Amino acid sequence: MPVFENKGVTQNYATFGDSSNPALIFSNSLGTSYHMWQPQIDTLQADYFIICYDTRGHGKSSAPKGPYTLNQLGQDVIDLLDHLHLDKVFFCGISMGGMTGQWLAINHPDRFHHLMLCNTAAKIGNEAAWRDRAQLVREQGLDPIAATASPRWFTADFIDHYPDVVAALSSALAAGSSEGYASCCEALSIADTREQLKEIRVPITVLAGVEDPVTTVADGQYMVDHIPNAKLATIDASHISNIEQPEAFSDYVRYYLQ
Repeated sequence: MPVFENKGVTQNYATFGDSSNPALIFSNSLGTSYHMWQPQIDTLQADYFIICYDTRGHGKSSAPKGPYTLNQLGQDVIDLLDHLHLDKVFFCGISMGGMTGQWLAINHPDRFHHLMLCNTAAKIGNEAAWRDRAQLVREQGLDPIAATASPRWFTADFIDHYPDVVAALSSALAAGSSEGYASCCEALSIADTREQLKEIRVPITVLAGVEDPVTTVADGQYMVDHIPNAKLATIDASHISNIEQPEAFSDYVRYYLQ
């Protein structure tokens, strides 16, 4: 897979589909890699030129010593688009990737036709909890986080019916970079777009999982209430909705990002 050397970070990315199609970039959640988007890659690459990348500290991207900031996570996207000579694209990000999308919408609206912000919030959790998690991971690695991730990510019904999918994602989380994960926790600890949402002028769709315990429908409604002309959609899933409801998720992408 190609990599992009940029500002001390090696960014792993991949492209799929015909480059003459509308360009769509996906941004992964905390503790995953771009491979989380495989259901959407398979379904949507006939319609879009898809760009997927591993957020710094994740997958095969490098994990420079942190803490990281939301500004860095967002600027990495802009730098990758510049590297690929893409002036304006569609964007879809989930959880942490959705926060990255908010930063992009606020700071670089001219680079995006429409952003889909999924299973996210203007402020996710609280600073102390994120810093405690970062400390835990630096001291004990990612095994304790991976062991408890599935109930935060998926409904009990999905866990029961698709244990192999859940196990693969949990194993991938455990095998990730502790420094990269912890540094992204520190970025999320202070990431807060609540006061800037009103500045967004690019089209936004917020997708919320009706059974998401991490970023709730109420969190999504707050964003829509404060972003001019934003739309709220809901999906019958928990936090990693693109994997729990892949067909419905891809249908939403097709409907809104056109």
